[in-house]
Amino acid sequence: MSHFDESSGIVACRTEWGQWWQTMEEVYVEVNLEEGTTAKMVKCAVTNKTLSVTVKDKIIIKGDLTSIIKAEDSVWTIEDKKLLRLCLPKAKTTADQCWVSLLKGQFGADHWTLDQMQKKLTLQRYQFENPGMDFSGAEITGNYQGGGPELPSS
Repeated sequence: MSHFDESSGIVACRTEWGQWWQTMEEVYVEVNLEEGTTAKMVKCAVTNKTLSVTVKDKIIIKGDLTSIIKAEDSVWTIEDKKLLRLCLPKAKTTADQCWVSLLKGQFGADHWTLDQMQKKLTLQRYQFENPGMDFSGAEITGNYQGGGPELPSS
C-alpha cells in the first residue's frame, strides 16, 4: 500500500468472501479463508483480463475483470493461513479509471462506496500531482457516481 493509503485509509467494497479496494495504480483483493489454509489448497489464475480464485476445489471468484491489468506484475500471498491477498496492477493508471466492480457484472460497489472510491482516487491524483502537499486528510464534496439528481436531457 502506498504512503497516501496508509495515511488516509482505504475505501473497500465488502463481499461475501472478503473485500476489494483500489488505488490509482492497483486493485487489492482479500479473500477470507478457513484457518489453516495452505498455498497448496489455493489456485489463483490471473490474466490481463480475467481472475479466478479456487480454494479447496470451490470456486470463490471467476470472471472477466472490469478493466485490463498487468498480469505479469500481479502477486498473491496467504497471510496467517487465513487470508488470501492479491495485488493486481492496473494497466491504466489514472484517477478517472475507477473500477465500479471487481469483475464485469460481479462484486460491484454500491453507489455510496463507489462515490467514496472516486473521491479517494481524485485525492490520490492531487497528491501525485502535488508531491509537497498532504491531501490524506482532505475531503471533496459532491457526488461522482449515481447518488445525485438526474439532469434533464435536452
